[in-house]
Amino acid sequence: MNALALVKRLVLPVAAIILATGEAPAAPSANAAVVLAPHRAVYDLKLSKTKGSRAIESVRGRILYDFSGNSCEGYALQFRQVSELDSGEGKAAISDLRSTTWEDAAATSFRFNSQNLLNQAQTEAVDGHAERETGKVTVNLSKPRQKKFTEPVDAVFPTEHMRRIIAAAREGKTVLEFSVYDGSESGEKLYNTLTVIGRAIPPGSKPTDDAGATVAELAKLTRWPVNISYFEQESDAAQHTGEQTPIYSIGFELYENGISRALTLQYPDFTISGKLTQLDMKKDTPCK
Repeated sequence: MNALALVKRLVLPVAAIILATGEAPAAPSANAAVVLAPHRAVYDLKLSKTKGSRAIESVRGRILYDFSGNSCEGYALQFRQVSELDSGEGKAAISDLRSTTWEDAAATSFRFNSQNLLNQAQTEAVDGHAERETGKVTVNLSKPRQKKFTEPVDAVFPTEHMRRIIAAAREGKTVLEFSVYDGSESGEKLYNTLTVIGRAIPPGSKPTDDAGATVAELAKLTRWPVNISYFEQESDAAQHTGEQTPIYSIGFELYENGISRALTLQYPDFTISGKLTQLDMKKDTPCK
C-alpha cells in the first residue's frame, strides 16, 4: 500500500468525536441537560495493531482538539491531526489535517472549513455551510468547487451527534443509528453511523493513566465506552447484497461533559491508539 493511499484513509471524520431513531433532530430542549465542557485536549497517536498482507511499518502523530462555546452562542471546534505514516517503502508521508467548525445549539446551522496537506503540499481544501430547513438540510460549498445540494432532514451535525450519544448513554441505551454530515473529505459525504455504548463507568472508578487523571472535575463524572462505526452510503440495491463493512471506526471513553480519552482509530487492516497527554479545561462562558 503506498503512502498516499494510507493518508487518504487516515483523514476520515475523526473530529466527529471528539437518539436511536430515524426521526429529525429534536428541539434543543431535548438535550438541555447535556452541558459540553470547553477544553483543549492533545492526543498522542501510535500504531497499535496491523493485519493482512498490506501491513504498514509505523504510524505516529498527534491530535489537537480545541472546543469552546455554549448552548446560547453555539459550539466552535479547532481540530488538527498530524500523522507520519511509514508503509515500508523507504519513505514516510506526513499528513496534516486542519479543520475549523461552528454549530449552533439548535442543530440548525453548521459551518466548516478544512485543509489537508501531504508533505506540506495542500491536497484538499473544503469550505461551506449547511442549514437545516423544512424537510431537508441544504449544503452550500465554496470549496473545492461551488456546489449546492440537499441531504435528508434527519442527518445530524457533529456536536448534536455527541450530545445525543451522551443523552442516550444516560438513559441506558446501547445502540444508536444516525446519518451524520460533518463536511469532511470533499464536503459531499454523508455517513451512516452505528454507535455502540458500553456499560457506564461510575465516577471515581478505574483511575485513568493519562492527563485526565489530574483533572479533579473528571473524577466526579460518569463515562462510557463508546464505539462509532462509519459506513459509506450505498444505493438501496447495494444495501441488500450483504452485510456492510465500516470504512472506519473510532472507540473512546466518553465523559458526560463531552471529553474523550483512550482513543482507538480502527481501519480495516491497522489500528491506531490515541493517548490523552494534555488536557486544559477552559473557563465556562455562561449564557447572557
